Amino acid sequence: MKLPPFFDRLLARRHGGVVLFLLLFVTLATLIRVMLTVKAAGDVTFDLSLPAAFLIGAIYDLGAGLLFAIPLSLLLIFLPAKFFTWRAGQWFGHAVLFGALGLLLFGAVSEWVFWDEFGVRFNFIAVDYLVYTQEVVDNIRESYPMPLIYGGLFLATLAGYALFWRTRLLPRWFAAAPQPFRRRLLDGGAWLLAAAIAGFGLDSGQLPNFANNYNRELAKDGVWSLFAAFWNNELEYDQFYKTLPTDDAFKRLHDVLAADGSKRLGSEPNDTLRFIRNEGPELKLNVVQITVESLSADFLSIFNRASQLTPNLEAIAAKSLVFDKFYATGTRTDRGMEALSLSLPPTPGRSLVKRPRNEGLFTLGSVFNSRGYDTAFIYGGFGYFDNMNYFFGHNGYRIVDRASVDSKDITFANAWGACDEDLLRWTMREADAAHAAGKPFHHFVMTTSNHRPFTYPDGKIDLPSKESGRSGAVKYTDFAIGQFLRDAESKPWYKNTVFVIVGDHCASVAGKTALPVQNYHVPLIVFAPGGQIAPGHVTALTSQVDYAPTLLGLLNWSYASRFYGWDVRKPLSDPRALIGNYQKLGLFKGGELSVLSPVRQSAEYTFNPQTFDLTPKPEQRIEETIAYYQTASHLYRTGGYKAVSAEDQAKYAREAGK
Repeated sequence: MKLPPFFDRLLARRHGGVVLFLLLFVTLATLIRVMLTVKAAGDVTFDLSLPAAFLIGAIYDLGAGLLFAIPLSLLLIFLPAKFFTWRAGQWFGHAVLFGALGLLLFGAVSEWVFWDEFGVRFNFIAVDYLVYTQEVVDNIRESYPMPLIYGGLFLATLAGYALFWRTRLLPRWFAAAPQPFRRRLLDGGAWLLAAAIAGFGLDSGQLPNFANNYNRELAKDGVWSLFAAFWNNELEYDQFYKTLPTDDAFKRLHDVLAADGSKRLGSEPNDTLRFIRNEGPELKLNVVQITVESLSADFLSIFNRASQLTPNLEAIAAKSLVFDKFYATGTRTDRGMEALSLSLPPTPGRSLVKRPRNEGLFTLGSVFNSRGYDTAFIYGGFGYFDNMNYFFGHNGYRIVDRASVDSKDITFANAWGACDEDLLRWTMREADAAHAAGKPFHHFVMTTSNHRPFTYPDGKIDLPSKESGRSGAVKYTDFAIGQFLRDAESKPWYKNTVFVIVGDHCASVAGKTALPVQNYHVPLIVFAPGGQIAPGHVTALTSQVDYAPTLLGLLNWSYASRFYGWDVRKPLSDPRALIGNYQKLGLFKGGELSVLSPVRQSAEYTFNPQTFDLTPKPEQRIEETIAYYQTASHLYRTGGYKAVSAEDQAKYAREAGK
């Protein structure tokens, strides 16, 4: 094959191997981008932003390729001058090419699978998946035909290797004249300089904010995005986002939080401590909170008439207090846990569940503890995943997970944990034990069955395990919850218990906009079989951060609080929802969305609930948005969001005359 003169000269040098690697890397990256465009054809906008995405993507592909070629560049500097004239050296070159090709093809398949599930390039989720390898490997093995995939990858690697051999690119590089060390050092230094320019000159934060977020995702390079997510897994709010003077931010926040009639406590200006007062006697009811994995509101016919997957939840909803406009704060389970337990806006980067210095925080569990409740976190999987056991164990909850039960207590399990029937059977046992000990209880239950590979025990529902995908998993979880509540009817504690069914986040997190509001809508159902909480509907806009104070309001409790949420049943002038992802932080209010982004960017939009489009508008609520997120980050960083002891709770209640 006759090569272009410039390329031929590059290949004829010792560092021609870097040229071959970059050719391979950029070609595969471009093919991945084309394939993902075809896969997302129904969501991608086919306008000038698409070729722009491909052009920008090619730059990032080249930059990522240069960075990943650094080890090869260094190796080729220091190998002996005549290395590739030796048979061992040539075998080494063949092995490196074959291994690199196989690794890149494996990465391409991984990108396809990740996009299939999340609709985005690699991000913090992929980083977490690299950390928690056992669950992820088991999940992939159970979800996909791995022998077939591995066999296909091996054949594709052989085919690619054969193409390189047939075009004589590799033999031509081997035939390059040996070079002295000085020449190798100059050539290698040039490639290392190019890699340094790419590393310091390119930043994924510089990507244009295309109107369609799918187009923006296509502009990314998957490998670059993976390492950028690893590097930026925690973002310092004050460094990357718009700010107000700290005192001003807290003053605005205090004005907002006072809308529920609460009274400030203490003299510290940069704190959210205040007293929540409810008239009448407190209800000392048990609370079983079933937090359902990936339970989008659309799965319930009360929100989506076409759905027939949740007959049990719909029957329960008819007897419950249902929150019609309840929104998750994030797109992952740890974000749902964070908001439901802490009532805190999502800080940029990783959730507080996985961050250091997350002990002794003001949580819903800490309030229940101050009233003498047995509090437990009950999870079907291994709670070390996502740091769940550490977070809950250091914030007032006992831990009951797959590792703490006897193997005989598990009738069915997949990569993510025991089936939901098993989990809820453990929950029943914990409730029985607490009741027998004469203690009220609050149990935070986290399901796992509605998660890929979507497997569950056979014969429970009319949809086959795994083959039915998420639809079957949703219906099985609904079956398990229905069975649990029917079994609970015979328990002496049943009519003195509040059962909460709440989604942690939506099943689909991808959308055309960076914060697709519709993909944060999850159900919240509060069922009190003893009649202590009247059925009905709450139509006010509600966020997961409002869950804890609303629940305690339903129990008619008066208490000292640091929560960011409100009891939304009270007459609030301007209810809101706080939504975000790893980098973008949003305030959804009155049909408008305010968004904060890194590099001190901000924007506001009008949300169309029919088309889900966001139309830019002049900024009006940015300072309020800043106040929420800046103060939340400040309190975490300074250790100010601490639990209030039982003694202090009692003292504040006495002072308030409660």
